[in-house]
Amino acid sequence: MDVLLSGLGLVESPRWHEGRLWFSDWTAGEIIVVDDNGGREVMVRHASLPLCFDFLPSGRLVLVSNQRRALLSLETDGSFATYADLSETSRYGWNDIVIDGRGDAYVNSGNFDFAAGPPEGVVQPGFVVLITPDGTVRMVAEDLAFPNGMAITSDNRTLVVADSYRHQLVAFDIGADGGLSGRRVWADLGDDAPDGICLDAGGAAWYADVPHQHCVRVAEGGQVLTTLPLDRGGFACMLGGARGPHLYVAAARWPGFAGLSTHTQWEGQVLRTSVAVGGAGWPAR
Repeated sequence: MDVLLSGLGLVESPRWHEGRLWFSDWTAGEIIVVDDNGGREVMVRHASLPLCFDFLPSGRLVLVSNQRRALLSLETDGSFATYADLSETSRYGWNDIVIDGRGDAYVNSGNFDFAAGPPEGVVQPGFVVLITPDGTVRMVAEDLAFPNGMAITSDNRTLVVADSYRHQLVAFDIGADGGLSGRRVWADLGDDAPDGICLDAGGAAWYADVPHQHCVRVAEGGQVLTTLPLDRGGFACMLGGARGPHLYVAAARWPGFAGLSTHTQWEGQVLRTSVAVGGAGWPAR
């Protein structure tokens, strides 16, 4: 793997958009763009932990702001506007976002105190909400064990969610109104804990794994197709590339729960490697 950028903090949420890779540095409170030559530009500054984002079909950036308890859209003058109020859905905050080809946004939350560790019980508190283009927010999936990355197939019919604490990728059918049904295990991942994910044109998914320090390409049903070892935690991955298909990985040193509040040596990197199969579906491509 090539190191495209280094010297970063906790990096996450990579998106391929308009010929460049966008990603967030959570600890710096920045959304950064990098080209395939390593040239970088800070596009957004906003203090939120997590700091996840995606793009509407119009190209407008929408981010999840735990600071303001809302989805915010980036306006042409560089200001933020409230896109949707999330304050009634969770007192613990929100995590990832994916926006489909119709402009429907899906946002998830672990819905528990992350520093306290995994919640007990068979039924878990995590959920997914749907935000339609008119700003309406409604619950569409519950009982998720720390939902992380999400991706939508190119036909707009299936949402795949990384159910991290259950070590699974979980799929839902997407209805005409954006609602979810037909919940099923898309892939059982053994001991792996999937974080950020993306889908490819071969019908497979890539997921990044922090504790096991690798990225894995897996087929529906759970067959492992490729494993890429890393020397630090893999937080998220994205397919794109201006010169043929590449997998981009956001990676950093993970201190474990005990050191999370005081850790500063993240040594975040954006990595890149060529792959045979390009991306498909959403997040933004």
